[in-house]
Amino acid sequence: MTALATPPVTGRRNGAPPHLLRWMLRLHRTALVVWVVFVLVLAGLLLWLGGPLTDAAAEGWKQYHACASGGCVYDPSAVGRYKDWYAYTTAAVIAAPLLVAAWSGAALISRELEQGTAQLAWTQSVSPARWLAAKLALPAVLLTVGSGLLVGLHHWAWSTGQDRRLDSAKDWHDIGTYAANGTATAAMALAALVIGAYFGLLKRNSPGSLVGSLCGTGLLWSVMAIATPHLWPTVTKLSSLKHNVPQGSGIIVDQGLVTSTGAHIASPQCGSITDGNCRAVYAKLDAVGYYNDYHPQSHYWPLQLTATAIILAVTAALTVATFRLLQRQTGPTAPARKAAAV
Repeated sequence: MTALATPPVTGRRNGAPPHLLRWMLRLHRTALVVWVVFVLVLAGLLLWLGGPLTDAAAEGWKQYHACASGGCVYDPSAVGRYKDWYAYTTAAVIAAPLLVAAWSGAALISRELEQGTAQLAWTQSVSPARWLAAKLALPAVLLTVGSGLLVGLHHWAWSTGQDRRLDSAKDWHDIGTYAANGTATAAMALAALVIGAYFGLLKRNSPGSLVGSLCGTGLLWSVMAIATPHLWPTVTKLSSLKHNVPQGSGIIVDQGLVTSTGAHIASPQCGSITDGNCRAVYAKLDAVGYYNDYHPQSHYWPLQLTATAIILAVTAALTVATFRLLQRQTGPTAPARKAAAV
């Protein structure tokens, strides 16, 4: 009796590597089409927002200011449409990482493990590590290009509103605007992909991986949102108590009152010293002015790029953890080919 190794039937010549890319496109073509359509539709809306909608809103505000003295009519609908669609598109750009996490966790990894297509691939001369790398490579490229395009278009649309001096345009430090305008959001899309892959391997079922990937992405996003104001040194601005509030516009980290000794204390939020009651309150506190520790607009890119670097570092660490989890689950090598004894 002679033992003969029986090669798997794959339809390939001379044991050539399987076409993982074509296989993945066939398995996940619906999700890929949905992502491409999502990016194209949202890109079109952002172009509309930064073009015709901004022009119409600027004209509406021009008419409004011309009517300040009375005696004329203006149409507020253009201003309202700009505000509404700005809010819709901003939310969509920010929500993209969560959508990606849901897809990657529930479909990209866990569904293939549930249906056995992953195990089938491992018997076709494809190691588990190579299978996972192929699963992450193409989506990572599509996510980087798509998210980068959306963030860039959103920043352009916002800048157009600033250039036209729309009274309803959001400040750069508005929470939604800050997130949708920067590179950290694009980096979050990659982090969401890896988080979804990790929970897809960990849970190996679509509902569990869906919940885990959404929670993991939301946690990372929340931590970065809380940490971002502390990623770069602040600017301190001192101002007179003749103002109602501390002066300085941007991302506020801390503000309050300055005493005659230079100490910083909490503000009672009384108002200007020109008010007699407030003057007595400030005198009792020995306050001589306001202080404001904040980030001006010049800190926008240092904050964004530092946050982006941290998110990418976390993504790299999660990628290593995901491959190690796969190795623990499957062993150091792919399943051996079946052999038949003759």
